[in-house]
Amino acid sequence: MLSIEVKNRIRQMNPWVTNPKKAAEIIDRFLPLEYVQRDMEHTVVRSNRTLLVVGPRQSGKSTLAWHLLRQFAPDILFLNMEDPLLRMGCTSHVDFAEHLREDYPFIRVIFVDEIQHMEEAGLFIKGLVDSKLNIPILVTGSSSFHLTSRTRESLAGRATRRQLLPFSMRELVTHTNPPNPVAARHICEQIVAHQLVLGSYPAVYLAADYAEKVMLLNDLVEALILRDASDLFKIKRVDAFRKLLALLAGQIGNLVNFSELASICNVDVGTINAYIEILEESHIVKKAYPFAGGKRREITGAPKLFFIDNGIRNQLLNNFSRELELRTDRGQLLENWALTEIYKALPLQSSLKFWRSKAGAEVDFVIEHAGEIYGLEVKYSSLKQAKLNRSARSFIEAYVPKEFSVLNMALEQTVELAGMDVRFITPCGLSQWLAGTFQ
Repeated sequence: MLSIEVKNRIRQMNPWVTNPKKAAEIIDRFLPLEYVQRDMEHTVVRSNRTLLVVGPRQSGKSTLAWHLLRQFAPDILFLNMEDPLLRMGCTSHVDFAEHLREDYPFIRVIFVDEIQHMEEAGLFIKGLVDSKLNIPILVTGSSSFHLTSRTRESLAGRATRRQLLPFSMRELVTHTNPPNPVAARHICEQIVAHQLVLGSYPAVYLAADYAEKVMLLNDLVEALILRDASDLFKIKRVDAFRKLLALLAGQIGNLVNFSELASICNVDVGTINAYIEILEESHIVKKAYPFAGGKRREITGAPKLFFIDNGIRNQLLNNFSRELELRTDRGQLLENWALTEIYKALPLQSSLKFWRSKAGAEVDFVIEHAGEIYGLEVKYSSLKQAKLNRSARSFIEAYVPKEFSVLNMALEQTVELAGMDVRFITPCGLSQWLAGTFQ
């Protein structure tokens, strides 16, 4: 049986239950003044099924949840698992389900926020589903590391998993609703410029001015290092973790040398691997593995590493210069941005890799989707002529991809090269290419 204190805390978290006429007004307080529609909004909340939404801290998971659930007001039960009293009181799904049947039989949906703070999150949610309450459960969490280890087996067949990352270019362009193609191009260029330097975390993107955006990015990084690293992940060497983040930020798009990183951070290789796993499962970084197509001359060893958001990366290096043409890392910024946009658009079952041969030939990204191969080369240059380098030609000859594209800053055309149609696209054309090819 739940304690009186826990029951009271649940009631405090759900003021619309006792004041149903004010439900919409109260729930609207959880939503930002400016709401950006997410591509995930087509997701259906279904009875006797768990919808698990994971993503980095402050990527908009709770906002999306309230937007989806507003239709159920006032019959929503909200549980914020950041609350220690609530966590202690919800160790038994049997007691909670009994309390729900007795005190909240009218509830039509349960929303569990910040579930990564629960010790046995998977067992708790599984228990609620198995209790046959016959109402949908929406769960959000900022760390796949905790969710995966504790819920993968428990929620098998019981949950639909969705990933919510910071705004994509497509979401932001759609939000502005440009009146004509000229305006759309101008708006898109502004969005790309913002994403390359400041990223697209919702609060950062929607902030009023540049100084506030930088401050919010600082807060995000400090929350990751000081709060999540030490409190949530129990990292003892926070100094080494902080140093690793800065090193990785300076090496985006490079092969990861685990031994070198361990030496610089003064920890062992196993610790570096563990830290990078935490960063990846927390949706801060993304590893891209080498594409292995069965050719003898391929390199199939170390992965490359990218950041999910350029703003976080630039904050770690304290470089927010918006003069992109003067930045020596402009090529890295474009490549990292391209990876994040592809990653946001790809279905979970597709893969994003890179290709490199022992002879030094390289293609930035190789996408495996629906049994087909797609190649993408990224160049921060204003191409005037459609041509392929030797690496791209070698890749096309060896693997005959379904499509090969070149992302650049100026040229937009499709031409026949190396025996196939090659598409040259600009950053503003990337989202259209992704939507038309993979969605």
